[in-house]
Amino acid sequence: MKRKEKICLWVIAALLLMVWAIQLIPSWGECYARCLYPIISYPLRLFSNFFPFSIGDLFIAGCILWFIIYPIYAIKKHLGWKRIVLNITKFLACIYIWFYLAWGLNYSQYSFYIRTQTPYTPYSAENFKAFLNDYIPRLNQSFVHIDTLNANLLRNEIVKGYFSISDSMGINAPKGPIPKAKEMVFSKLASMVGVSGSMAPFFCEFTINSDVLPLQYPSTYAHELSHLLGITNEAEASFYAYQVCTLSDIPEIRFSGYFSILRHVLNNVYQLMTKEEFEQILNSIRPEIIKLSNENQKYWTDKYQPIVGKTQAWIYDIYLKGNKIDSGRKNYSEVIGLLISYQNK
Repeated sequence: MKRKEKICLWVIAALLLMVWAIQLIPSWGECYARCLYPIISYPLRLFSNFFPFSIGDLFIAGCILWFIIYPIYAIKKHLGWKRIVLNITKFLACIYIWFYLAWGLNYSQYSFYIRTQTPYTPYSAENFKAFLNDYIPRLNQSFVHIDTLNANLLRNEIVKGYFSISDSMGINAPKGPIPKAKEMVFSKLASMVGVSGSMAPFFCEFTINSDVLPLQYPSTYAHELSHLLGITNEAEASFYAYQVCTLSDIPEIRFSGYFSILRHVLNNVYQLMTKEEFEQILNSIRPEIIKLSNENQKYWTDKYQPIVGKTQAWIYDIYLKGNKIDSGRKNYSEVIGLLISYQNK
């Protein structure tokens, strides 16, 4: 083995050990999230801003293609199986290190309850009913028709919102130019699996599905921006999006925030309460909002492809559980528990 290759392997090994050490020691994970991540992400964001399209999406697609094509190429070149395995291992190790150093180590930061100094409130029917008594009147009062949006105004308002909550709610404040959410390169594929937005960690950029409706756009932008600010937990990202949007003075953004958790609320009502109580709750919500919710669900259901969607859901569930999100994809619905705890703080 050549000297340069040995040095390369030692560097990879050292970086892997560093990543694993940060994952094992919570205080190191918190230090990364608060101190290192803002420094690392800034130049990556500036670089990605040079491109009007998502280089993160194309990078991931390119990596998948390389993984498929390289073994075929190497076999034709008669490189030998040891060399092929070594090269593939180095490639995967570099991608793994890049992912975690660029963004993924945020999974190792302190929990929401520690960061926000919020005591955990047990999730019970009584606590949930108290949340509903506050949420539903606010949802009804916030209702407004949303046909079009001023993208620049929306971005400025949501970034301003994150500045206002960053100190009290345990999230990094935005730095640098206001992030412009790029459209997903593969929006049609994303719609097939029910994904409205994503965080591209390799270049610290976030994308929004071009199929997202104006009603969902503010809360989706706020959700994905929270990921850019270092939030990995999906329930927490929804929590922050809800807070930022519902605190806004702009009616469209405020309604989008309240509406963003409605399906989670109704699912919890259905699971925790009787059929009569469920009907009573539905009747307490403005008919226009229920109609919007049903239309929104049908809009996405029509685009959803079960085979592709279930495969993506299974992979993403494994990914989340492998990164300390024990509930996997069920984590999305846990936003209600966070809101209840924070409301009772």
